[in-house]
Amino acid sequence: MRLNILIGGKAGQGINKVSGIVARALVDNGYFIFNYRDYPSIIRGGHNFNIISVSDNRIASHESKLDGIIALDELTKRIHEKELKKDGFMVDYKEFIDFGINVNIALAGCLMKILGLDKQVLMNGIKENMKGKKTFQQSLKAAEAGYSSQENKYGLKRLKGKVSLMSGSQAIAIGAINSKIDLYFGYPMTPSTNAMHELASMQFDKEFMVFQPENEISVVNMALGASFSGAKVMVGTSGGGFDLMAEGLSLQGQSEVPLVVYLASRPGPATGIPTYTMQGDLDIALRSGHGEFPRIVIAPGDPLETIEKTNEALYLANKFNCLVILLSDKHIAESEFSSDEKVNKPVAVRVVRKIPGESIVKASSYEHDEYGLTIENKDIAVRNAEARLEKYKQIQKECNKFEMIKVHGKRDSKNLIIGWGSTKGAIIDAIDGSDFKFLQVLYMKPSSHQIKNEMLKAKKVILVENNLTGQLGRLIREKTGLKIPNRILKYDGLPFRSDELRAELEKV
Repeated sequence: MRLNILIGGKAGQGINKVSGIVARALVDNGYFIFNYRDYPSIIRGGHNFNIISVSDNRIASHESKLDGIIALDELTKRIHEKELKKDGFMVDYKEFIDFGINVNIALAGCLMKILGLDKQVLMNGIKENMKGKKTFQQSLKAAEAGYSSQENKYGLKRLKGKVSLMSGSQAIAIGAINSKIDLYFGYPMTPSTNAMHELASMQFDKEFMVFQPENEISVVNMALGASFSGAKVMVGTSGGGFDLMAEGLSLQGQSEVPLVVYLASRPGPATGIPTYTMQGDLDIALRSGHGEFPRIVIAPGDPLETIEKTNEALYLANKFNCLVILLSDKHIAESEFSSDEKVNKPVAVRVVRKIPGESIVKASSYEHDEYGLTIENKDIAVRNAEARLEKYKQIQKECNKFEMIKVHGKRDSKNLIIGWGSTKGAIIDAIDGSDFKFLQVLYMKPSSHQIKNEMLKAKKVILVENNLTGQLGRLIREKTGLKIPNRILKYDGLPFRSDELRAELEKV
């Protein structure tokens, strides 16, 4: 069973409220959902929509054809009517216009009844979210009216499984807290901002601090200062903010002060289309900053992986006094994923270096001797450069302890798909029941030796990426010498939809 239901309207009409109430009710009843958010870069008006995909099996993507539309305005009907299946339903806001700002609550009631979910679940959700507000009683009346106006179309029954719901931004916060983070620095920039908000909401209970400096240059330098003093730190940003941090990343490479950067990608260059998604920042994650110094780049594909890889990032940064970049994007950060899996036990993050107060410690942006004193000696410069390279070999060995790649699908298939990050959900849903194997790359740097082995076993290799030039494919060619001739690339600011991707894969 699979349904795709769109909820659309203007920014400010409460679309997220509707999808949130319904998604929570579905998850509480044991269903798997994927909630995709689509919105322009404006505060009021425009066209916003969420697509809730529902299934009794694991899913992590949405499809192009809709089973239903909940329309909070005329524009939603006009734009999406052609995507509605022949037997699909549409609920119009006009029936409930008298409820004013509670139209969205009435429409949530409509959708709950159409799905066949218990009315009391809806009422409990409203009480939990709105009790104490002036419109509380009116909200209850609106929900009742919406629920009573519809027929039970799908008759969804309560399932036995226990399912959780989480966004990638929430996962960043959990991973950081599991690692006993001391400080998180960030300057607001979509789509990294929500992770900062999640962490800020928990900082007093969990005894750490979130701080917003005046810009991203301050973010990275304050983080390095805090890390130098022995704090476990993390920073968050997106493309343009990450560009501003480049000099600070090089300072990290010379000073060897641990640093973790959460880079939530969005389409560029420059401001691009800032509220949409893209995998265009792999190259800058791998190479940003001048000079040669060790770094680790990790790209999780869903919230559970994000929790685990955030923990690994903080562990590795503090073990090797190095730079770790946690690479994500808007699709993971702001979509909601459901799961019945458990998170692996976190690895302990420890500060292993000397810190001020315990001894005299000097960190400098200049090449230096073993005491941290500035030098311009060629022999010492060579020795330090080689030591940085030797550290990278140690990092590679340590990273092998973690999942650097994952293989999904039919394990003995000769049709190999290679992808990373947020393409994971759509690829897994697209190949369900088909003759494909999917190699998901989690560690971009260092890279796994198993990638080449899997490629050599395959007859046909297909690259799937959300960017224009196939940046992972280029990295794989650099590391293995193997070119991937078959490429499915998407770069319109939107994620892959699983049914469309399935058709493209079958063509190849």
